Amino acid sequence: MDAQFWDDLYRSRDQLFSGAPNGVLVTEITDLPLGQALDVGCGEGADAIWLARRGWQVTAVDISRAALERAVAAATDVQGRVAWTRADLTGTPPPAAAFDLVSVHYFPLAHQPDHTALRGLLDAVAPGGTLLFATHALADLSPDPERDFDPGDYYQPDEIARLLDDDWTVLINETRPRTAPAPAGTHHTQDTVLRARRLR
Repeated sequence: MDAQFWDDLYRSRDQLFSGAPNGVLVTEITDLPLGQALDVGCGEGADAIWLARRGWQVTAVDISRAALERAVAAATDVQGRVAWTRADLTGTPPPAAAFDLVSVHYFPLAHQPDHTALRGLLDAVAPGGTLLFATHALADLSPDPERDFDPGDYYQPDEIARLLDDDWTVLINETRPRTAPAPAGTHHTQDTVLRARRLR
């Protein structure tokens, strides 16, 4: 799933996602103080725009140029509050300790023996900041040999929780029903959510 894959996917439809922010994000960050947010795999920009409208300063990153072009077009009312950035965060880590919120929703982060990409995202959370990682529950995912996709190849929130050290406290690590309908053509009825705060 490289940049070309994602560009082709976005260009295959006029709009890939609903345009609404992810329900987990809306539920989990309402009690957080405003600050700097990193939206990992921002897609067409719904989460980043929602955060910016609430007063966050957002760095929104995606590997797909096509997705970012759509996001910029939709974000005319939050100019100056979102930095749209094309990058592959699996190879280039974000700045360390720079974000009060690192938000990762349905981002296909593949396992690595040394956890390099994951550790880059964890390191990006500033002391006192929050990691919010949400994905489809494994029970809702099936291997797709044609696309060389096996859900077991990707990090799940519970795995990440087990990798966190004493610098972190886990606030939520659970599977819950989705608050929004499943995307078209899928049977995603549950989300698995990790919310953790970095202590130092």
